[in-house]
Amino acid sequence: DGDRIRYGCGRLSVDTLQFLLFLYIQQLNKVSLRTSLIGEEWPSPKNRSQSPDLTEKSNCLNKNWNDYSHQAFVCDHLSDLLELLLDPEQLTASFHSTHSSLVSREAVVALSFLIEGTISRATKIYPLHELALWQPLHADSGFSKSSKTFSFYKLETWLRSCLTGNPFGTSACLKSGKKLAWAHQVEGTTKRAKIACNTHVAPKMHRMVVMSQVYKQTLAKSSDTLVEAHVKIHRCNESFIYLLSPLRSVTIEKCRSSIFVLGPVATTLHLHSCDNVKVIAVCHRLSISSTTSCIFHILTPTRPLIFSGNQTVTFAPFHTHYPMLEDHMARTGLATVPNYWDNPMVVCRENSDTSVFRLLPPCEFYVFIIPFEMEGDTTEIPGGLPAAYQKALGQREQKIQIWQKTVKEAHLTKDQRKQFQVLVENKFYEWLINTGHRHQLDSLVPPAAGSKQAAG
Repeated sequence: DGDRIRYGCGRLSVDTLQFLLFLYIQQLNKVSLRTSLIGEEWPSPKNRSQSPDLTEKSNCLNKNWNDYSHQAFVCDHLSDLLELLLDPEQLTASFHSTHSSLVSREAVVALSFLIEGTISRATKIYPLHELALWQPLHADSGFSKSSKTFSFYKLETWLRSCLTGNPFGTSACLKSGKKLAWAHQVEGTTKRAKIACNTHVAPKMHRMVVMSQVYKQTLAKSSDTLVEAHVKIHRCNESFIYLLSPLRSVTIEKCRSSIFVLGPVATTLHLHSCDNVKVIAVCHRLSISSTTSCIFHILTPTRPLIFSGNQTVTFAPFHTHYPMLEDHMARTGLATVPNYWDNPMVVCRENSDTSVFRLLPPCEFYVFIIPFEMEGDTTEIPGGLPAAYQKALGQREQKIQIWQKTVKEAHLTKDQRKQFQVLVENKFYEWLINTGHRHQLDSLVPPAAGSKQAAG
């Protein structure tokens, strides 16, 4: 997270204890065909002793979105997490805690990286260390004013008694959030789109919109519901989704044969397990894992991160605009420079070379037109296009002008012009079908009056 990074001596650094927690969680979260030698996948309901209510809830949606499994995982590994943060002198020879072990204040601050909470179910959210250091809770959290440390035993007991599922997480949003009728039922299919939000009840930093199983539809929104929300998109197939608002973060998982056009993403845009997907976005950071044949038209001030399992990834310059785009970029703190769309970083062992990705050749490049009218001042692609791509567009435009001139100078008769027009239209229609663009155009036709979409 950008606000947790500090600069010193010309080098980039992060908090060591937070980084330890981050690494611990990532190891347990690693998805593999083999059973992890370190521990279970995170989160996973398998082979775990947990309370009946958590077992009951652990089957909802996909495991990476399952807040009940997240809670169970943290409960099961709480001792390990706390021991990881102990100073060496607080550990036994076998590197375990004792009943008298003390946890430093800095360790509890680091634990706030993973845990936060409220007082008496109030809506305001506090980081863990602020709650643990609050005077009325000292007896429960085990904080000693004299030593400025926490009792390991009391802190762990207090955390276990208070830990609960995230009331503003994905599972809670789908279960009790406000349902949004942004997509209509597709005739002839049993799949029903599930779209929900918690923006009416969640604090600003926890606003969320969840979209699942949008199938063969065009969905376009620029809405207060989306503004600065965390957006989760899951199992959307053969769809065209336009979310034209400033967004906090976006996660796209298990989507196929779809196009996503996003408003500026203030933090991270992450894709996992997607196939034949095109993403068009301005974002602070892009990361991808386990994707196949995906294309990313992006503008980003950081190097895109390529994790494990990717095949045939294509990067290309950001190539569209909509009237409010520059206003939305300013709101999310994103500018046109620097732009590292063409300098991704491969950070996985199995394909550390650059063969996993390519840069889109200029000859294959076209601009993307967003087919909706909006109010606003942006009339061109922010920052323009790289010279090679602008040149390719110019050459293509020149060919069109030459073709038009040739047709004009052919002096066709009225009947010949009609025949020629029919021929061109038939060829264009064939091209629409062969490229799949016909489906996109057909989906732009407004639904019948009886299937109005609700405003968001």
